[in-house]
Amino acid sequence: MRLRRKKVLFKALRARRELTSVVNRTAQIQPDDTLVVMTIRNEYVRLPYFLQYYRDLGISHFLIVDNDSDDGSREYLAAQEDVSLWHTEASYKRSDFGVRWMNWISRTYCHGHWTLTVDVDEFFVYPFCDTRPIPALTDWLDNSGLKSFSAMMIDMYPKGNIDAVPYQVGQNPLEIAEWFDSGNYMISTNPEYYNLWIQGGPRARRFFQDDPYNAPSMNKIPLVKWDKKYAYIQSTHMLLPRGLNLVYDTDGGEKASGALLHAKFISTLREKTEEEMQRQEHYASSREYEAYQRNLKEDPDLWCNWSEKYINWRQLEILGLMSKGNWA
Repeated sequence: MRLRRKKVLFKALRARRELTSVVNRTAQIQPDDTLVVMTIRNEYVRLPYFLQYYRDLGISHFLIVDNDSDDGSREYLAAQEDVSLWHTEASYKRSDFGVRWMNWISRTYCHGHWTLTVDVDEFFVYPFCDTRPIPALTDWLDNSGLKSFSAMMIDMYPKGNIDAVPYQVGQNPLEIAEWFDSGNYMISTNPEYYNLWIQGGPRARRFFQDDPYNAPSMNKIPLVKWDKKYAYIQSTHMLLPRGLNLVYDTDGGEKASGALLHAKFISTLREKTEEEMQRQEHYASSREYEAYQRNLKEDPDLWCNWSEKYINWRQLEILGLMSKGNWA
């Protein structure tokens, strides 16, 4: 595993050549700052709310790779005083879907910082997030001797046609996508990397109903006290060293965990699907986007009789989708 980690880090080091700095404000990062790392392409409509959401939670600086956007995303981000931005025209697929770029940025600028690696349509919630900022969570994690924190991804969707309510710039997408599957999840353990493997929700239920074991994975470890020796190896689903993936209790208790509310299924999805089907830059020849395109054309409503309307993090804890563990 040590050799595998070195190979992953070497690929990240080599991938730095594909990145051009647009604006580098990393000198303003303070020792206790909590950071966000991400890769985007053509997400201008989502960015204003995304940035404000995480600023309100206590994120101090955003380190972002722009994969050749042409919708104004790059110009918008370059004007934000708490953003450092890189640009690349290189292949998203050949970068391990952005992982190599983000590993290099995290290794270079995030060492010693709690770092949240998310997509622009993912909204991190955690125990007491309505009253405590992310630095309160990371302080507790530090005091508990923990280096990583898991968050199950929960697909959010509207009731009715996903195109019925057009998403507006700066809008909270969860005002539209208010519903989620409260059950219907499969959980197993990856014996090689020790991480949990979670599948289910509306994507398994609707888009992979004939092949649920190939449905997208919902397990993520997005929040890590970064060290330059660490590396993601498949999105944020798992890391090396393997010990960072042990975010669950093997003795019958519960470790604290959060959730990522995934607001993909709104009116912007159809245009994004058409773009990604042409680019073929996503996992398995964009198989997931092909399923979206085919299935949503037949029936654009993901709501079902088991759908539950999102209220708050406490609701997710009651349903067993996250836990406050021993954090009181």
